[in-house]
Amino acid sequence: MSDHTFKIFCDFDGTIAVNDIGNHFYRFFGDSIICDEAVEKWEKGIISSIECLSTECSTIKDLTIEKAHKFIDEQKIDNTFLPFVEFCRESDIEITVLSDGLDLYKERLFKNHGINVKYFSNSIDIKSDGTAEMIYPYIDSECKKCANCKRNHVLNQSGDDEITIYIGDGLSDACPIEFCDYIFAKNQLLLHCEKNRISFSPFKNFDDVREAIEKLLTKKRIKKRHQAELKRREIYMMEP
Repeated sequence: MSDHTFKIFCDFDGTIAVNDIGNHFYRFFGDSIICDEAVEKWEKGIISSIECLSTECSTIKDLTIEKAHKFIDEQKIDNTFLPFVEFCRESDIEITVLSDGLDLYKERLFKNHGINVKYFSNSIDIKSDGTAEMIYPYIDSECKKCANCKRNHVLNQSGDDEITIYIGDGLSDACPIEFCDYIFAKNQLLLHCEKNRISFSPFKNFDDVREAIEKLLTKKRIKKRHQAELKRREIYMMEP
């Protein structure tokens, strides 16, 4: 067993959840055309994540908490995630879920599946007239791109003496991975890593991640990613 302390940070939509639940949520209860246009602008860097999510949420009509729960209960999570959580518990590894999605469906899905993990997410306020409004508990005035700055959570929830691991699938994960030592990527995040020559391990599900971490745990010496150390140092030097 390694003497190092590991911290795992994991995306939710498309990573823990089989599909991008947030994406489907706004389109199911709102205007899919406007939502698609907003996401396209966000992917091109024309608008921020906050602008994108607020636009999607503004199209919602005739929503109730009962309808939201019915929609959520039909969603699925990766069936390898629960065994992965148990593996991390037995290995004394902390998992933190970081998401631009909504705590509304995370809380319910985690409860439905008996999963107890810490998470940081955006919120939604469902109005009596069926409309909804986004709530951003973790806005960073210095971050112009993120609705929920995953980078900040990585830095605040880990230390220089710990080995940080990130698991993700999308463009919202592109920022935090720069500050992590080991990256597991698929889909858009995998393409981003390849394009920007960021070292990563591809994965299909959490069994792949578990097997890789098990190998890490057997090592006495674990090399931290040099670029991640430099990035963290840059942020620390900027702090007053």
